[in-house]
Amino acid sequence: QLQASGGGLVQAGGSLRLSCTASGFSLEDYAIAWFRQAPGKEPEGVACISPGVGSIYYADPVKRGFAISSDNVKNTVYLQMNSLKPEDTGVYYCAAERRGICLLVAGVHDYWGQGTLVTVSS
Repeated sequence: QLQASGGGLVQAGGSLRLSCTASGFSLEDYAIAWFRQAPGKEPEGVACISPGVGSIYYADPVKRGFAISSDNVKNTVYLQMNSLKPEDTGVYYCAAERRGICLLVAGVHDYWGQGTLVTVSS
């Protein structure tokens, strides 16, 4: 099970840190990806980390402002989002892929969190 949290309302240029905590399995054995879905749009892959492999990937739109990290002791993956823009608004989901392969394509992951809403006002 994955639990996503940390969303909220922030002004443009502000920051938020999202958390994705796993229970029942070790995140270190999986690849954890963050997706977001804006109203009326398809889910978009944002960032991925595979702690056991040591790989990190970012989608082009967030490469300069977002940072993904993991804490194996807390079994939690974080997404630090800086310099937020209104177009970053959406529901953010974390997802786990059991082979440890980073994929920013929805539909191939084994577990999904419930989503946390991020709203960036202009």
